[in-house]
Amino acid sequence: MLFNSFPFIIFFLVVTIAYYAMHHKWRWLLLLLASCYFYAFLIPAYLLVLFLIITIDYAAGILIESNQGRTRKFYLGLSIISNLTVLGIFKYHNFFVENLNHLSGLFTSKEASFSIWNLALPVGLSFHTFQAMSYTIEVYKGQQKAERKFGIYGLYVMFYPQLVAGPIERPQRLIPQFYQKHQVSYNGISSGLKWMLWGFFMKVVVADRLGIYVDYVFKNAEVHSRLALITAVFFYTFQIYCDFAGYSLIAIGSAKVMGFTLTKNFNRPYLALSLKDFWKRWNITLSQWFRDYVYFPLGGSKVTVSKYIFNILVVFILSGLWHGANWTFILWGLFHGLFIVFGYLKRKYFPAIIFSKYIRIITTFLAVSFCWIFFRSQNVHEAFTIIKRIFSQQTIHLIEGEFEERSLLLYSLLGIFCIVTTEVISEFFPGRYQLLQSPKLWVRMTTCIGLIVVILLFGVFDGSQFIYFQF
Repeated sequence: MLFNSFPFIIFFLVVTIAYYAMHHKWRWLLLLLASCYFYAFLIPAYLLVLFLIITIDYAAGILIESNQGRTRKFYLGLSIISNLTVLGIFKYHNFFVENLNHLSGLFTSKEASFSIWNLALPVGLSFHTFQAMSYTIEVYKGQQKAERKFGIYGLYVMFYPQLVAGPIERPQRLIPQFYQKHQVSYNGISSGLKWMLWGFFMKVVVADRLGIYVDYVFKNAEVHSRLALITAVFFYTFQIYCDFAGYSLIAIGSAKVMGFTLTKNFNRPYLALSLKDFWKRWNITLSQWFRDYVYFPLGGSKVTVSKYIFNILVVFILSGLWHGANWTFILWGLFHGLFIVFGYLKRKYFPAIIFSKYIRIITTFLAVSFCWIFFRSQNVHEAFTIIKRIFSQQTIHLIEGEFEERSLLLYSLLGIFCIVTTEVISEFFPGRYQLLQSPKLWVRMTTCIGLIVVILLFGVFDGSQFIYFQF
């Protein structure tokens, strides 16, 4: 089920009202059934995949806790391998087969013909797989008791607000909340609804309207002008932020209305001072997952320079591959890793070179925007075509009608202005001038009504999927 759809609004209202009307003893069951319906609304058959992951990791958690020594490690390894196998079958099988077939053709006269599987990728598979893996790893580390109630553990993996695209929650943070009795709270409901409202604005007004122009240009990048391509790249920079951050706000807000607290997943990432700082602000829970379960076990930063560079590149290449089975995502991760390595070497060997805060923000933003070209492109050729045309010295003329949609550009720029203004105010004036958090009721109400009107007038209601649902 899509957040930006009328069925979700009905679903959210019914589930929330039923949740508070029901006895605390049975609320977990309501949420579990609601989450199953929420996920099955798209492709019901893939509930079986989710149930398989849940069953394996539920049993693995109990076995890990009940054993010692190598046996515990065996069950942890079995759990991780099982999760990665499911992820590999649905997400990476065809990618590796296609590359293996092509690679074989380089050494023989004919390419191999390993079969391609016609399997649709379950929505959000990478997210709930990583959340399930967090559970068994934390049980192994002794940071989390094995959950004995199968339904509660299933709800931990399937909790509908963050089931499809995060935030990726640690078990010790989310599971205890399912046992708490949440009372009706005006502040909680009010805060949750305001976060949802701002998230809807980011998604349907800004992200989806930017997406119309971005899709138009990227679809035929080879015929567009330098100006059009640069505009599309910067539009996509804000589109993907507003799309993903908007989803996260709706997820956090819908959970908050029922009394649950989810982890903040974005913290004004485009005001980051470096790529390293960017990844402390963007998709925070995924960054922390790779930090704790990949980067630290590799040795982190307390290693030699060459080993540190290796660690960083491994983490970001894996992060790119996590996002999608395409060389564009791998290159996207690689470039982020290289930019971070460059910053590390600069701090280590040229510490005297210091740039102002604003120059660092601008250069970081430009580096991130450059990397998004690979993330958005359908293939590597398209990505390098766009880069070549942007940096080409040849004058590329506008194609006929390229900027005829003046209203589209105007709405897009106004949306970006609203988002940037809010981010800057939040960064430099925390707690001040935030209309949705104003102490005056009439200011909050006016702002909410204004946002609703803007959403209804300028929102794009074509049922477009959130970008991160594909991961």
